[in-house]
Amino acid sequence: MSSLLLLGRNGTRAISVIGGGRRGTDALSGVHPVARRSIIDMSYSAHFMDFKGSSIPSSMKKLVVNKLSPNFREAASLQTVAVPTLGDADLLVRNRFVGINASDINYSAGRYDPSVKPPFDAGFEGIGEVVGLGLSASSRFTVGDTVAYFNSGAFAEYTVVPAKESVPVPLVKPEFLTLLVSGATAYIALKRLGELTKGETVLVTAAAGGTGQFAVQFAKQAGCHVIGTCSSNEKAGFLKSIGCDRAINYTTEDLAKTLRKEYPKGVDVVYESVGGSILELAVNSLANKGRLIVIGFISGYQSASGIPPFRGGTLPVKLLQKSASIRGFFLPHFFSDYREALGSMMQMFAKGKLVCEVDQGDSAQEGRFIGLESVFRAVDYMYAGKNLGKVVVEVAPPPVSNSKL
Repeated sequence: MSSLLLLGRNGTRAISVIGGGRRGTDALSGVHPVARRSIIDMSYSAHFMDFKGSSIPSSMKKLVVNKLSPNFREAASLQTVAVPTLGDADLLVRNRFVGINASDINYSAGRYDPSVKPPFDAGFEGIGEVVGLGLSASSRFTVGDTVAYFNSGAFAEYTVVPAKESVPVPLVKPEFLTLLVSGATAYIALKRLGELTKGETVLVTAAAGGTGQFAVQFAKQAGCHVIGTCSSNEKAGFLKSIGCDRAINYTTEDLAKTLRKEYPKGVDVVYESVGGSILELAVNSLANKGRLIVIGFISGYQSASGIPPFRGGTLPVKLLQKSASIRGFFLPHFFSDYREALGSMMQMFAKGKLVCEVDQGDSAQEGRFIGLESVFRAVDYMYAGKNLGKVVVEVAPPPVSNSKL
């Protein structure tokens, strides 16, 4: 049996459609009804309607990938479409903030799943209010709840999200958004693949970025000495403020020479997201039994192949000589660890033990990232290396209450 609660847009009616029953009988009781009637108590229908009485529109804006390309402006376009219909176990979320990830252009280029062809939706993570929900989803959520989610199709004003994949959050704060992908990647990768031991030395590349900031903090919490690379003195200052022992601004210091001089025995763990020449340097900087975790290679994502040049001809020799290893990390392969990671990080944030730095583009040339049309600017801003922390776009302002609901 399946059921779907069809939500009235004006808060006046709700109809439950039940499937799987015997013909001519009430699907729930098996009794022949005298007259067709709703099985939902109308006095409670407002609980399934839009938050605080503001109506759900019939149409919305969203970003759609129409052409496979690593150039996000070329791949995607802003379209006006019907607000999606939710299923029995779904939530309809009005997005307030969405997160920008380096992998957004890998997705628009079709690199993750070659079988997926345009047109398809874009965006991986969002946070907002529940404005509608299916009947079975109402056992765990209600209209007005605030939730975050890691699911495709986030670059939209409204997104349908399975209730089981939605994460309740106390407030619609963009800081919670930083934990879904960026924070979870650092938490799980360092725990499962880093095998950190107190006193070890950890190198984090792009340390002031969305995920690097978390790698720095988790490595410090493990009792490690942390080195972070960055591209400005402002970022270096931020890294020091979150506990980084040695921030290296590679625009003013020679990274290779600095590592050789200050860390002659090498580093025990590298959390690497840049690729190319930085990956080569990371390999050369490993200590005996060192572990290099590859969580990405952003320096190559904008190219046709998506892969930066890497001179790896002597890689087997280098790894053998040091009994070292390179380990790849792709978050979807570690979903069994996801809930625990998210719960732990949310507790740390609530207790003031985790900094979740957000960059909403206040220093960008055209100002703060507001509205879905600014997603294009936000992607460019991140790839220009201008962000400090996680890049976030504000999709819509807070809802204005015009009701006593």
